[in-house]
Amino acid sequence: MANVRVYPNEKVRRVVATIPLGHKHLRLVIELEDQTIVLQEAAAAAIVRAYVDVVTHPTRGAIELVGRRVSGAKAGYAEHQLVESGRGEEEVLDEVAKILSG
Repeated sequence: MANVRVYPNEKVRRVVATIPLGHKHLRLVIELEDQTIVLQEAAAAAIVRAYVDVVTHPTRGAIELVGRRVSGAKAGYAEHQLVESGRGEEEVLDEVAKILSG
């Protein structure tokens, strides 16, 4: 994985969650010291879903979400979603350890 950046809390300037005028869905603006990232609602919701799934589960230590085109999604849902990859937890944990070790 090329160009991995880790942003500790002090490198995050601010986070803004908003539904912009003329839009129906949330945008999450993340201002970092060197760039600004804007996530659409589907991506922000997937991150929250993954966070809650790992933090509140009594044994789960990791989950991987991957971008997929979802046919037959519920009304109002984006066609492209981040959904569970099905990879094993140990495989995901090993990959993240390699990423973080440089």
